Amino acid sequence: MLQIYNTLSRQKEYFKPLHEGHVGMYVCGPTVYGDAHLGHARPAITFDLLYRYLMHLGYKVRYVRNITDVGHLEHDADEGEDKIAKKARLEQLEPMEVVQYFTNRYHRDMELLNVLPPSIEPHASGHIIEQIAFVQKIMDKGYAYVSNGSVYMDVEKYAQDYPYGKLSGRNLEDIVTETRELDGQQEKKHSFDFALWKKAAPEHIMHWPSPWSEGFPGWHMECSAMGTKYLGEQFDIHGGGMDLMFPHHEAEIAQSCAALGHDSVHYWMHNNMITIAGKKMGKSYNNFITLEQFFEGKHELLEQPFSPMTIRFFILQAHYRSTVDFSNDALVAAEKGLARLTEAYQRLMKIKASAATELSTVNCELSTLATRCQEAMDDDLNSPIVISHLFDSARAINTVFDGKGTISEADLKELREVWKTYAMDILGLQLDGVQDAGAGMDAYKGAIDMLLNMRLEAKRNKDWATSDKIRNELTALGFTIKDTKDGFEWSL
Repeated sequence: MLQIYNTLSRQKEYFKPLHEGHVGMYVCGPTVYGDAHLGHARPAITFDLLYRYLMHLGYKVRYVRNITDVGHLEHDADEGEDKIAKKARLEQLEPMEVVQYFTNRYHRDMELLNVLPPSIEPHASGHIIEQIAFVQKIMDKGYAYVSNGSVYMDVEKYAQDYPYGKLSGRNLEDIVTETRELDGQQEKKHSFDFALWKKAAPEHIMHWPSPWSEGFPGWHMECSAMGTKYLGEQFDIHGGGMDLMFPHHEAEIAQSCAALGHDSVHYWMHNNMITIAGKKMGKSYNNFITLEQFFEGKHELLEQPFSPMTIRFFILQAHYRSTVDFSNDALVAAEKGLARLTEAYQRLMKIKASAATELSTVNCELSTLATRCQEAMDDDLNSPIVISHLFDSARAINTVFDGKGTISEADLKELREVWKTYAMDILGLQLDGVQDAGAGMDAYKGAIDMLLNMRLEAKRNKDWATSDKIRNELTALGFTIKDTKDGFEWSL
């Protein structure tokens, strides 16, 4: 039975959905004011893994991933100019033009990473009415106050009735000590109060009418309003990066409890960070690398381009709750590991079973491979262990392929099913050789096969000049050619 680590309880818990057979899952999606980077890829792939596995287990999943298009603010969640509005002003674009441009690019990157689209992808700007209504509920319960047209959460009053800080493990005294005093916060009762609704300054482009002012919702409000709208007042899983635990998710809990009288979420899940040379990725460190730059190799920290599947494999070979440190060497190692899995999968599709009366002479642990992979996934989505089991079975595949062992029809069938289920369907790895890049890919593969078959024909005719020319020119283009007893193998 699936166990997941619940950030709220600080332990693994057996997963029990709120509604039998149905799972409601909400994940904080991107803020679309720039291109997606490696930090966006990790939560997307982590919760894609969970989404895929829940569906494999037979659950009907409603997966909601939001788009933040109202925009984060420059200085903190309460002060400064909306980043989307700023970009729109500087480039003389409509704000929704900026939103659509980066949303399209985010979707393109997710498709390349083989991240499945969510069931629902609501935009914050499309749910202003729901956010205003949610703020009003908090006002009606007495846990918010209006100041100069803005509405703030009264954290001190809330903390008298509910435990504030239970997700991040902080108490209010610590938060008071750690909170920075920023300009423009004089209208709050306390520095740690956070905005539920902000009155827009005259130069602020994106704003809407409300009972309190012409303004815009606070950053935390969108997830509370949209999560409960599409998943109900109580739902199963809320996920996101560990950097969102405080203040964002802590504020969500406070908002839900204040408005509804109870928390909305049963299980909180957080993936850990990706660092570069031990530092959190960020523009201030000059180590900010977009996914497009990874795919094209166009960044001073990159020695070569890396395919989307290499990025996916790099992320999956570490447990989602562990820190992953980026380096060129780590990505090259991931590239090699993915190539080994790809080669094993392609060989698995080519090998033939022994005669019906013969038993397998390769590793007898193949019969338990599916069980061991499921046990690893049930253990808090332990994708690195699943990958290690697949590597173990690859040795048996290579033994049979090289003619040094045999495999029965039953074992071959089960082995193919396990690889398809866990490597392809659950881990989401595309192991068909060259990553699919459109309708022309079959023709592309066919052309390479045709050239190598021409090379085989030349070898049979002892036309070594033609044979060597084809091999050398394909190798110069980046192909690896391997002669086998049955013909050839190639990879890019």
